[in-house]
Amino acid sequence: MNASFPLLFAAALFCIGVYGVLSRRNAIMVLMSVELMLAAVIINLVAFGALAPVVEREHVGQIFALFVLAIGAAEVGIGLAIVLLLYRNRASVNIDDADLMKY
Repeated sequence: MNASFPLLFAAALFCIGVYGVLSRRNAIMVLMSVELMLAAVIINLVAFGALAPVVEREHVGQIFALFVLAIGAAEVGIGLAIVLLLYRNRASVNIDDADLMKY
């Protein structure tokens, strides 16, 4: 199997996610960029799982991908709760406004 396409696609997706995290000030856009990076990790896990020798292949990459999906779902839930509280308290989702732990 030629794994260059999935790995290059995952690298491009991860780079887009990193750019989104570093350049955006909107908290929801930052969360979406983090999800892009997690999707890139999932693609890499599945691609490397497919490249593993047949003896070790036993769906290891797919199992780790499911763990990353679960972590991503939990991250979105907690992140959206934080964004909701930020919007409720500051009337803005700009992450520059969230510079204090308590006010």
